[in-house]
Amino acid sequence: MGAELVDVDELLTRYDPVVGLEVHVELNTATKMFCGCATGFGADPNTQVCPVCLGLPGALPVVNAAAVESAIRIGLALNSQIAPWCRFARKNYFYPDMPKNFQTSQYDEPIAFDGYLDVDVEDPAGGTSVFRVPIERAHMEEDTGKSLHVGGTTGRIHGADHSLVDYNRAGIPLIEIVTRPIVGAGSRAPAVARAYVAALRDLLRSLGVSDVKMEQGSLRCDANVSLRPRAGEDPAGPDQLDVPLGTRTETKNVNSLRSVERAVRHEMSRHAAILDAAEPVTQETRHWHEDTGMTTAGRPKSDADDYRYFPEPDLVPVAPSHEDVERLRASLPEPPAQRRKRLQAQWGYSDLEMRDVVNADALDVIEQTVAAGASPAAARKWWTGDLARRANQMALPVTGLGVTPAHIAELDEMVRAGRVNDSMARQVMDGVLAGEGTPAQVAEDRGLALVQDDAALEAAVDEVIAANPGIAEKIRGGKVNAVGALIGQVMKQMRGQADAAKVRELILSRLT
Repeated sequence: MGAELVDVDELLTRYDPVVGLEVHVELNTATKMFCGCATGFGADPNTQVCPVCLGLPGALPVVNAAAVESAIRIGLALNSQIAPWCRFARKNYFYPDMPKNFQTSQYDEPIAFDGYLDVDVEDPAGGTSVFRVPIERAHMEEDTGKSLHVGGTTGRIHGADHSLVDYNRAGIPLIEIVTRPIVGAGSRAPAVARAYVAALRDLLRSLGVSDVKMEQGSLRCDANVSLRPRAGEDPAGPDQLDVPLGTRTETKNVNSLRSVERAVRHEMSRHAAILDAAEPVTQETRHWHEDTGMTTAGRPKSDADDYRYFPEPDLVPVAPSHEDVERLRASLPEPPAQRRKRLQAQWGYSDLEMRDVVNADALDVIEQTVAAGASPAAARKWWTGDLARRANQMALPVTGLGVTPAHIAELDEMVRAGRVNDSMARQVMDGVLAGEGTPAQVAEDRGLALVQDDAALEAAVDEVIAANPGIAEKIRGGKVNAVGALIGQVMKQMRGQADAAKVRELILSRLT
């Protein structure tokens, strides 16, 4: 199909986008879903395997109780119903990374169902609004192995010389969270998709059930997109309810928030071009290409019947008691959105400042820094400013630089006590980043301290005033802005080791 993509704003005059998101979450349990193999990331290939996760004849699975508890906590956090009785099923299909030729999953009886997640979405006109994403189910399953295609330039099977399979990931506990069709988003559909995955990632991180590292594959998103004819002006209006859904495509394993939004937008535009040409949309999986911002065809998408689901005969049903569910409900942390609003109010941050904190993934470390004694303003300045810039340059999280909340609190106390100024504080931070010790140790070793000798400071001020009679006369005449020139000369004479505010105060006390 060679038709040009259709602009999103233009296609919305004829079509209503419908999005469905399937998010796979690897749990951070110590062992796999049905065996005792380790789950650590990055081990040598095929070193964390056993007869159970390799599907060898006669090997019998045993359910990981910690994984079941994590699944229940996830379901509760998503405002879902928890099934009093559910069971596993076999999802049958052949693929090289499936050693058993079936995946142990859940089909018609998931552990959690009928939930929702409210997400904050930026409006086109500015500001944000809440969009409720309906959750159909969250079910337990095992992850597959990982194929590595060798010899090509893209890392995909096409053009590769040969393929290798690493089964370390096979059997790792996985929770698949499936939304119902997301309708009524209109032009905001791509932004809603991104906001949902971001909110879900924050929620899962707060629960402590996964490290949710999209770059490592512990959180993966499949984005389903379809278009249906537009009926009426309001995409969420009653006229639209009876319009059947269009044929969907599923873009697999999108691994960043930005890519989720771009992939949905691209598929909307591609579908519109196909439909405008009076051609049918093929129900298939698609591959997302970050470099081109486009998708390419994968394989025809199977329906549930094609997987020949049937109950897993080697596992007993899972039946959590009411008492266990309530115990897990009581263990849930404060919801991330509620926590952000509370902390923003406590710290006095503007909406823009809070957005910068969230974008820098610095909320937790700022909270720890404030708890260590720093002011909220200083904590935000350091973690979202110079440290965030350095971390970005080094492709590290902001917490990976070796600077601790205690370091920031100590440095902030030194500034507030007048022991160092802002310029010196940056030099002190350079030393901390270089591994020279705590802020106090760095300041002492580098000789970074404001002059505390008032007599020496006053003598420097008097000397600079005497050397610049013209500027001094302007200040006496009311041109106070001219004081900056004198401050600069005093700071130079004091080798930067003077409090600029105090210097200004001394100069004005003599000339006004």
